[in-house]
Amino acid sequence: MPVLTRDEAQTRAQLIDVHRYTIELDLTRGEENFDSRTVIHFTARTAGDTFVELKPAVLRAVTLDGQPLDPETLAGNRLPLPGLTIGAHELRVDADMRYSRTGEGMHRFTDPTDGETYVYTQLFLEDVQRVFAAFDQPDLKAVFALTVTAPQDWTVLGNGVAQRRPDQGAGRWTIAPTPLISTYLVAVAAGPWHSVRTEHAGLPFGIHCRRSLAPYLNTDADEILGITRACYDRYHEKFEEPYPFDSYDQAFVPEFNAGAMENPGLVTFRDEFIYRSAVTDTERQTRAMVIAHEMAHMWFGDLVTLQWWDDIWLNESFAEYMGYQTLTEVAQGGSGGCPPRLRGTDTWTDFAVTRKGWGYDADQRPSTHPVAPDPDAVPDTASAMLNFDGISYAKGASALRQLVAWLGEKDFLAGINTHFARHKFANATLADFIDNLASATDRDVHAWADQWLRTTGVDTLAPTTRQAEGMWHITVDRKGSRPHRLAVGAYDRDPLDGRSLVLRERFEVDVPQDEAVTVRPGRRPALVVLNDSDLTYAKIRLDEESEDLVLRNLSAVPDPLTRAVLWNSLRDMVRDGELEPAAYLETARVHLPYETDLAIVQGVLAFAHAQIADRYLHAAERPAALATLTTLCRDLIRRTEDGNGSGLRLTAVRHFIDAATQPDAIQDWLHTGSVPGGPELDPELRWRILRRLAVLGATDETAIAAELDRDPSATGQEGAARCRAALPTPEAKAAAWTRMFEDDTLSNYLFTATAQGFWQPEQTALVRDYIPRYYRDAKAVADRRGPAIAEAAGRYAFPHFAIDKDSLRLGENVLHDTEMIPALRRKLTDQLDDLRRAIAVRGD
Repeated sequence: MPVLTRDEAQTRAQLIDVHRYTIELDLTRGEENFDSRTVIHFTARTAGDTFVELKPAVLRAVTLDGQPLDPETLAGNRLPLPGLTIGAHELRVDADMRYSRTGEGMHRFTDPTDGETYVYTQLFLEDVQRVFAAFDQPDLKAVFALTVTAPQDWTVLGNGVAQRRPDQGAGRWTIAPTPLISTYLVAVAAGPWHSVRTEHAGLPFGIHCRRSLAPYLNTDADEILGITRACYDRYHEKFEEPYPFDSYDQAFVPEFNAGAMENPGLVTFRDEFIYRSAVTDTERQTRAMVIAHEMAHMWFGDLVTLQWWDDIWLNESFAEYMGYQTLTEVAQGGSGGCPPRLRGTDTWTDFAVTRKGWGYDADQRPSTHPVAPDPDAVPDTASAMLNFDGISYAKGASALRQLVAWLGEKDFLAGINTHFARHKFANATLADFIDNLASATDRDVHAWADQWLRTTGVDTLAPTTRQAEGMWHITVDRKGSRPHRLAVGAYDRDPLDGRSLVLRERFEVDVPQDEAVTVRPGRRPALVVLNDSDLTYAKIRLDEESEDLVLRNLSAVPDPLTRAVLWNSLRDMVRDGELEPAAYLETARVHLPYETDLAIVQGVLAFAHAQIADRYLHAAERPAALATLTTLCRDLIRRTEDGNGSGLRLTAVRHFIDAATQPDAIQDWLHTGSVPGGPELDPELRWRILRRLAVLGATDETAIAAELDRDPSATGQEGAARCRAALPTPEAKAAAWTRMFEDDTLSNYLFTATAQGFWQPEQTALVRDYIPRYYRDAKAVADRRGPAIAEAAGRYAFPHFAIDKDSLRLGENVLHDTEMIPALRRKLTDQLDDLRRAIAVRGD
C-alpha cells in the first residue's frame, strides 16, 4: 500500500480543513472483525481532488455530500475524493475492519488465565487507517466524537469521559468529544477492565488493567496514583497552560509494542508494568519515569503537536528529558505523592546507565541521523518510523539537558511556556520551537540548534593535565564539533583510609575553552573526571593516571552519578577497542560487590553478560567469563544475607541464573521453590530458571508443560515459548522456526518470546544452518505481517551469536541485493554494524 509523503500531506493541508469526526465502532461482531462507521466534516479551501485513507476488510459504502461513491475505487489504502468544490463537505464511510494480533490498529487479546477478551487501539503513524477512515496526517487536527458498542459486561475507555448509554441500546457507550487533536492520538480501550478510580485537582483519574492482574494493580495502586498526582502537580508548577483534557486514565494493556503511548486523556502502557513477580526499586523507578514521560506529552505532543514526522524528536526528546527531570524533582523535593521507596533518588543515574549508551550506540552506526533531521530525510511515513531510536530519545534528551545547563532552567521554561501559548491545540515545527526559546534569552539558540540538533555523531572529550608551581593545569581535547558546557570533578584520596576518594572541587568549563588551559590551585588531583554530573552528551576518556586509579578504585568514588559516568567511559573504551573486554569484566568483579546504586549494578551486569561474555570474547573464553559472573553474583548474594538489599539480591539471583554453566544449583532452586536464604521463586524466576535449564539441555517438554499448567497466564505462555525454542534439539528448533516464520497467527509477544529462545551461544553448531535461512524468511514474514513483526524479526530473531566474517559477509550481501520494507532494512543495518564492531573488538 502507498505511504503518505510529506509533499502529499502539505498539498492536502493546503486544500482542506478538517473539523469533526463522528465515529461509531461495533465491537460485538465476533473475533475477527468489527464495524466502523465514520462521518467526517471538512471544508475545501479551493476546488480540487484529494483522498481519504483506510484499510478495511470490506468497504461497504461511501457517500460524499449525500452522493454515493464507488467502493471499488479504493486503491490500497486510498479512497479518491475527486472534484471537491469550495466549501463544507460531509464524508460518510461504512466499513468492516480487522482486529490485529500485532499491536497495530485495534489489537484483540484473549487472556489465557480466565478467557476474558480485551481490545485497544494503537494508532501511531498510519495505523488509524486500520480502525476508521481518516485524513491521516498530524497537522489536520479535528474534534473526535466516538460511540462504541461493546459486550454488556465490558467497560469502554477513551480520550474523554466515557459514559454507558443504556437508552441507546445494550453495551452502548459515548465518549466525550475531544478538543482539537491529531488522528494518531485517538484512543479506545474496551474490555472487562479492573479499575481503580479517584479524583485529583477536580479531574477524574483512573488506572485500569485486565481482571486477572487485579490483585497486583491493587497492591501498587497507591504508588502509581501517588506518582501520577505528584507529577501532575509538578507540571502545573512548571507549565502555565493547564492540563488540556477532561480526565486522566492510564490503561495497562496486553501485548503492547512500545513502553507506553501518550493518547490524550488515555495513556496506554504495556501491562508488564503491573508486576506479578518481585522487582527492584530501580524497575519501579522506571515505571514512575514512564508515567512522568507520558504525562509530559499531554502538553508537548498532544496540546502542541508536530506538523510533520521529521519533528518526532521534539515529542520524544522533550518527554524523555521532562520525565527524568520531573521525577527527580518529585523524588528529591519531599513531595507527599512520591512513594517512600523512591524518595531522594536521582533518576539521572539510571538515565546515564540505561539510556545514554543507547544513544551513543545508535549515533555511531551507519543509520545515524541528526536529532532534528532535515525534512527531506523524512519524505514519507515509512521513513519516519525509523527515527524512533536512541537518537530521538536518549541523545535528544541529553541535548536538552545540555541546553538547560547552558541556557538556565528559568529561560528554558519561559521559552517552553511561550511555545505552548502560541501553538496550543495546533501544530508547530522545530523553527517555531527554537524561535520561542530564543525569545526568552539573549543567547544564540539558533546557532546552538545548528551545532547540536542538525549534526550527527558523538564527540569524544579527553583531558590533558600537568603540575606546575603549586598549580595544576587541564586542557580538554575534543574530537568533534559541538560546544559543551560541562563540569570537571577533581577527587583526592581520603587521607583517613587511603582507599576512599573525596571530592575536592567541581568546576565548570566550556569546550572549546576560552583559554587554552584551565589553571586550578593545588596539586594535581588523584582523579580527574570530565562531564562530572553528566550534563553533556559525549564519550569521555580518562588521562593515564585517572584510568589506572579507576580500574583499581572505581567503587571508592563517592557519587553514584560520577560512577555511572566512569562505567560508561569504560564501556565505550571496550566498544572502541581501547580496553580489553576481560579488563572490564575484572573491574566489574572487583567493584560491583561494593556498589550501592542498583541501577549501576543492573547496567554493568547486563553489559558484562550480553556484550562482553556473549559477543566480545571468543567462544573459548566464554566459560571463564560466565564463571566470573557467577562468582560475582554469589558475592552479591552473600552481601545481602542480612536481609538488607532485596533489590540487589534479586538482581544477583537473576544474573546467576542466566550465567549458570551447570544445572545443579538452579535445578535445586526450582525443585525447592526458593533460593537458599530467599527469595522464594515467583513465576518470573521459575521461568528464568527453566529457560536456562532448557539451554543447558537439563529439562524437556514435559517439565515445560507442567510449568505452564502451574502458570497458564499470558506471561506463562511467553515463558513456555522461550523455553521450547531454547531446547537443544533439531526438532525443537525446527518447530520454533515454523512458529515464527510460517504461522502468521502468532501474536507479536509470542513471536518475540520464541525468537528470544531460539539463538543461544551454547548452541551455535545446532543452529548454524538457520543463519542463511534467516534473511530469506525474515524478509518474507516482514512483507506479509508488516512493520511491528519486521521490527521483532530484526531485533530478536537475528542470529546475534554468529560472530564471524562469513556471517557478516552474508548479511551485507543480502542487505545490498534484496528489497525489503524499511523497518526490517533499518534493523538489519544496525545489527550488522553491531556484528562488525564485535568482530573488531575480538580482533578477528
